[in-house]
Amino acid sequence: MMRRLVLLPLALTLLSAPTAAAQAAAPDTVRLTAPGLRAPVEIVTDRWGIPHIYAENEPDLFFAQGYNAARDRLFQFEVWRRQATGTVAEILGPREIERDIGTRLFRFRGDLDAELAHYHPRGQAIITSFVRGVNAYITETERDPGLLTPEFRLLGITPGRWTPDVVISRHQGLLGNIGTELSIGRAVAKLGPERVLALTDFGPGTPELALDPAIDGDLLYQDILGLYNAFRRGIRFRPEDVVAAYRGDDETAGRLARANAEVAELLEWRERRAIGSNNWVVSGRLTESGHPIMANDPHRALAAPSLRYWAHLVAPGWNVIGGGEPVLPGLSIGHNGYGAWGLTVFATDGEDLYVYETNPGNPNQYRYDGRWEDMRVIRETIPVEGQAPVTAELKYTRHGPVVYEDEGNDVAYAIRAAWMEIGGAPYLASLRMDQARSWAEFREACSYSHIPGENMVWMDRDGNIGWQAVGIAPIRRTWSGLVPVPGDGRYEWDGYLPIRQLPHVLNPPSGYIATANNELIPDDYPHRDAVGWSWSDPYRLSRIDEALGSGRKLSMADMLSLQTDVLSLPARTLVPMLRPLAAGEPGVEDARRRLLEWDHRLEPGSVAAGIYVAWEDRLRENIERVVIPLEARDVIRGLALSRVIEALQAPDRRFGDDPAAARDALLLASLDEAVAELRQRLGADMDGWRYGQPDYKHVTIRHPMSGAVTPELRAKLDVGTLPRGGYGNTVNSTGGADNQSSGASFRIVATSEDWDLTMGTNAPGQSGDPDHPHYRDLFELWGTDRFFPAFYTRERIDSVADRVTVLVPAR
Repeated sequence: MMRRLVLLPLALTLLSAPTAAAQAAAPDTVRLTAPGLRAPVEIVTDRWGIPHIYAENEPDLFFAQGYNAARDRLFQFEVWRRQATGTVAEILGPREIERDIGTRLFRFRGDLDAELAHYHPRGQAIITSFVRGVNAYITETERDPGLLTPEFRLLGITPGRWTPDVVISRHQGLLGNIGTELSIGRAVAKLGPERVLALTDFGPGTPELALDPAIDGDLLYQDILGLYNAFRRGIRFRPEDVVAAYRGDDETAGRLARANAEVAELLEWRERRAIGSNNWVVSGRLTESGHPIMANDPHRALAAPSLRYWAHLVAPGWNVIGGGEPVLPGLSIGHNGYGAWGLTVFATDGEDLYVYETNPGNPNQYRYDGRWEDMRVIRETIPVEGQAPVTAELKYTRHGPVVYEDEGNDVAYAIRAAWMEIGGAPYLASLRMDQARSWAEFREACSYSHIPGENMVWMDRDGNIGWQAVGIAPIRRTWSGLVPVPGDGRYEWDGYLPIRQLPHVLNPPSGYIATANNELIPDDYPHRDAVGWSWSDPYRLSRIDEALGSGRKLSMADMLSLQTDVLSLPARTLVPMLRPLAAGEPGVEDARRRLLEWDHRLEPGSVAAGIYVAWEDRLRENIERVVIPLEARDVIRGLALSRVIEALQAPDRRFGDDPAAARDALLLASLDEAVAELRQRLGADMDGWRYGQPDYKHVTIRHPMSGAVTPELRAKLDVGTLPRGGYGNTVNSTGGADNQSSGASFRIVATSEDWDLTMGTNAPGQSGDPDHPHYRDLFELWGTDRFFPAFYTRERIDSVADRVTVLVPAR
């Protein structure tokens, strides 16, 4: 069971209070004695909660980063630690055993020294210093349990100690496409490769989708990825996890759990190609100032506290500000005074599902190269709350962890994952980028960035702009990587493509570079066998291209406006199709006229936007019924919006004998259905169908314990509600659900003209403590599409300082 660790406490003292005259101008200052420091460290926290950390040496810098991040996000750190170590069942009981088995199955078990050294030449010292800082704050909570945030008291637990192994966990990374691979395999087994290709939009080119004859497609419908999915999913707490006095009701917990499940399904099927991120860099010849600009708004699930965390790290050799995940040293997005960089996901495919024939007389053997080969078996004990520990058997083939065994059919399945190699911890290679001083040094740093696959963009004070795709990219000579393959030796990776050989460009003639998870592979690219096939719909990128390529000089204000842009390019294509038509029912005709008079912007408060989103949803569902055969709907459950629009622009015989007339009838029928739905949901008065209201497009950010606690505590943990605009295919991507569950909680825009002009967002706030002023203070700013300044120079930082913490070595 859990063991309380006793560590040296930090001595806490307040400096003498300033005079009344100085108190108005000077921030509160706290002095802490920190065993393990070499020299004093100053942490200046500004009014938006950004810690600006000033250290005299590198180890102290990362000690302080770990200490301060744990102070701000301790419960987030504890959840990460338990997910990383496979000890969730220790506090939540038997329902989490599968997760803990999956975590241990996919734990990095290679050379730890080589792993830490991959991320930076002094990676071991940096990560170890960060861990020491985290543990120093945990020690302080042991001395004073009152420092623990409410979640610990609600669960009746205390935080555990960190090790470098926790930092390098892969559990929360954007890892690969294994779920899609299994889904495509099932679809091919049922429909054949040609029909699947006709219903999907892989590219560029046409991938090979045929299943190897050695694979029995009927067996692919089992829960093959159960352990993998358990390892990857987020933790959701239940009422029984909470101490009785604060326990919520099961009905509310179930309702919120169902809502979360519905959103997850929507993301998996309907929005798989819309969710993503945006970044761009603009050359100085296109800007008003004559200096380049970088903008990035990575899109991930919204959460309280947020996934990302702003920080500023200053020490000899370091002066970098931006955002990263609080549990990791360094920063993954930002600028350092020489250049600025940002990221979006680039489609590398680092996962494959291998299918094995196993020995009927010994299920721990699988056939490889004509011989039986032994699996490696590791046994581990998993502590479980409320019952005896469980012993797990973890099995491995030469390719990777065995995730499912079908002993009745003598078949086993394993996942080969490139992220299990050295260097597979997400974002940690950013440590090298944080110190890059030129495009050449940035590209060199990028060559260590294995996970996730990313579009890294760069601009610098010398006027350069560049793009380098990164990610560990297996080379598949004989198959696409989109369907399961036999593990008998005929389907082996031919090493990894050097990252520098992934697509890249420096100072293109256009004067700008933009990425939005879209397909950017050059026509003559020579390494097609090492690049993925699945990309986002083009609408976000097309809108960004439209703005950046407008021919007028661009400003920082233009970049902020573009990041929050809600113009729908699909609407600009679809709505004009209604112009030659007329609806028989007056309310539907009124809706049609409003759409035709609309500017295609999904603004909060717009009735036409509300009508359009409901109409587009009905159009998609109705087109899917036309295009996807009935027998295929359990394996292909949605189409990319680009495919829906293609079908409407060029209707074929699938619509009937008169395709154009049937298409027009479907346009009006879908609008009729949308109007009926809006009447039922929002009332008969069309003026009440505004987009951006509590009943139709809003944002409430849920805490993971939201469904487990009383209504009073839920109001304290959750953050919201605010109206929202946009949807999954606008630059300001807000998803397709009524409650925005994903998008850009973090944003940054920076120019080399003056690093103090950097602007950003982070929702709901920098702190993870629901009782802290910085827990939700940035939410309204973000929700109304406004930004805060992220100052870089000490003078500007001091002008907005809110608190100063001085860490001093123990004597």
